[in-house]
Amino acid sequence: MDCAIEAVDVTKVYRRYAHKRQFATLKSALLSGSLIRDLSPNDTFHALQGVSFRVPKGSTYGIVGRNGSGKSTLLKCVAGITKPTTGRVTVDGRVSALIELGAGFHPEISGRENVFINGIMLGLSKREVARRFDEIVEFAELEDFIDAPVKTYSSGMYMRLGFAVAIHVDPDVLLVDEVLAVGDEGFTHKCLDKFADFRRRGKTILLVTHALGLVERFCDEALWVDAGTAKMSGDPRRVIGAYVTDVEKNEEATLAAGDARARQVADAQPVPDAADEGAFPQNPVSAGSAPDDMFLATEGRWGSREVEITDVRFLGRDGRPGHVFASGEAVTIVLGVRADRPIADFVFGIGIFNADAVCCYGTNTSLDELKSERFEGTGEVRFAIDRLDLVEGTYKVDVAVHARDGLPYDYHRLLYTFRIKSRVKDVGIYRPEHRWEFSGAITLRPVLDGPGDVR
Repeated sequence: MDCAIEAVDVTKVYRRYAHKRQFATLKSALLSGSLIRDLSPNDTFHALQGVSFRVPKGSTYGIVGRNGSGKSTLLKCVAGITKPTTGRVTVDGRVSALIELGAGFHPEISGRENVFINGIMLGLSKREVARRFDEIVEFAELEDFIDAPVKTYSSGMYMRLGFAVAIHVDPDVLLVDEVLAVGDEGFTHKCLDKFADFRRRGKTILLVTHALGLVERFCDEALWVDAGTAKMSGDPRRVIGAYVTDVEKNEEATLAAGDARARQVADAQPVPDAADEGAFPQNPVSAGSAPDDMFLATEGRWGSREVEITDVRFLGRDGRPGHVFASGEAVTIVLGVRADRPIADFVFGIGIFNADAVCCYGTNTSLDELKSERFEGTGEVRFAIDRLDLVEGTYKVDVAVHARDGLPYDYHRLLYTFRIKSRVKDVGIYRPEHRWEFSGAITLRPVLDGPGDVR
């Protein structure tokens, strides 16, 4: 056959377990007929529904999707660990599956004995295992512990040994399921180098991972699985782009729902008596120094409502409301405001905080030397940021309107959330526009297209 793996209309149905059992014994289940046919729809669920794909020999094929989407079930069907309920899977060549690393290891015997047992289980002869034994142990970095019982190994040592055995079976088809977290950074690089070596030797790799950059870097084609169905397949960049867009849509809905719930709770809080001078804490973005404990305040809303913030929205570069933005994208925070009677003393403020409650930035119209004159009725305040150069993460926003002396009219504390996405996994808070420059005999090349310039 011209392909290494072929899946045709693969469906996998599992029984949904509940407190009430359909069958008390195996005998009663057999007497009643088919286990699947006689179960009601609520008692079963489809882990896979009619999934089809082909992997040509010598190619690297990636499978992406959310947790619970059916990726691992699909890989187990390919490995023969489980059988499809309907449909068929055909694999040409010797298979090694990096799925449940160390499956079959016996905790009471040594790593040396387990290498031989596991290698034979994976299809090698005893002589073949002996020939590759030293290389396996060296790759797993377990020279000093190979004769110790496996039960004395850490989880990382256990997984590294399982990986080393599976990778040295020298299969025609390698199945990989999120196993790059089995060691430290150095061991991860060794694993990636081994995958690259497999590709150079014309081996077929089927990779299931959440590391989208790895799929773009290694894979010739990709498949996006969602809720047990194949959503899209083909060019990795196109598939990952569609997958990331779908994830962002779901994040948008989740963040919007969370903000709505927070505002409902805050709106239900009574408006304090403006005559009570102790009713209002100081504002962290007011003119002058903010009290330290303000930054420890939990989410909420307070103020006299002489000026009220009626609406808060985030607009992307296309002018559409949203909650998920790319690092460096233009973002505008829009406040809908209202004053029921004329007022001359007012200041609008904005504060941005990261998930650790660190203030990334805070300012207000007074600090930016804008003096209030008069406001009555309704209006809109726009705080425009040409480049929101934050690193990837989730951020909370304070919005406020208050008097020049800090007395709050309407303060919304940590009620609004947005998320920054980036293909570049740098750290910190602020991501300045930058470039790298080199001189002398230094040669680098870009691995993936990204926002950083290399010169």
